[in-house]
Amino acid sequence: MNSHPFPFFSSGMRLDADLHLPDDDGVGAPYPVVVPASGYQGLKVIHPERFARALTARGYAVVAFDYRGFGASEGERGRLVPQEWAEDVRAAVDRVSADDLLDAGRIGLLGWGMGGGVAVAEAAEDPRVRAVAAVNCISDGTRSTRNMHDDASWRSLLDRVARDRGQRAANGRSEITSPWDIVRLDLDDRTDGYVGEELYKAPGFGSGVSLESADMLLRFSPQEVVHRLAPRPLLVVHGAENRLHRPEEARALYDHAREPKRLRLIEGAGHTEWMFDEHPTFRELVEELDGFFAEAFPAAGPVSAGAGCAGAGG
Repeated sequence: MNSHPFPFFSSGMRLDADLHLPDDDGVGAPYPVVVPASGYQGLKVIHPERFARALTARGYAVVAFDYRGFGASEGERGRLVPQEWAEDVRAAVDRVSADDLLDAGRIGLLGWGMGGGVAVAEAAEDPRVRAVAAVNCISDGTRSTRNMHDDASWRSLLDRVARDRGQRAANGRSEITSPWDIVRLDLDDRTDGYVGEELYKAPGFGSGVSLESADMLLRFSPQEVVHRLAPRPLLVVHGAENRLHRPEEARALYDHAREPKRLRLIEGAGHTEWMFDEHPTFRELVEELDGFFAEAFPAAGPVSAGAGCAGAGG
């Protein structure tokens, strides 16, 4: 993999990004491009770079970036707003479309977790995106967040968000809270363990989040716009045992989408405990993604056809 800095601006803020290219001395240029949209508290050095290592070996260019306010990107710290993240992904598409090494006619989005919904929201308004894959996604912010909480913690979160609205209106500032007050991990042992052992290795992971961010998440509903992707294809992949973002999120996104669409539930898999480069489940996912994007993109260049995609629909 050949990597170099690839910064771009979104809403006037400079976002830190890297362009990862196949190690082929430019033979495959202009390359088809996949832009990974990271999930909650996501950073480019976690899953986006993991997908880059896997997909560049198959002939794709991959742009991995930190959202505004995260990593080395400019922006307000603690502000984690999926609606604004969709603007950051759109800016990444703008940047890709202007680079001669990259094929503006073969751009795909790959969303992970909350980023799955972000990718859908962006592509629904951006015809330059040829295909969207959503992995372990959220489809509706209120439903997915409610499903992470017990009754007491849910009531507490709603009360805190409501009080924060008044405080913001009065003084222009939102309270910063633990990210795990919003996305509650402790009810999902497999995800909680993986996050503690693996994701905290990334500097800045686990930083505080504003209650305004929670307010905006509860208003975020990608399932309401996913129908606008058609006739561009959608691939939805979800762990069948995912207890963080439950499989009903995948089914709801799939049900609201129009053809062409595919749904795959990975038996025995949770949310993220299998996200290691050499894990068989991750390698199987990469095969599926390769087949999906190769089928969705116009024929050009040496992109692997992969093993194709299995699942419902399409």
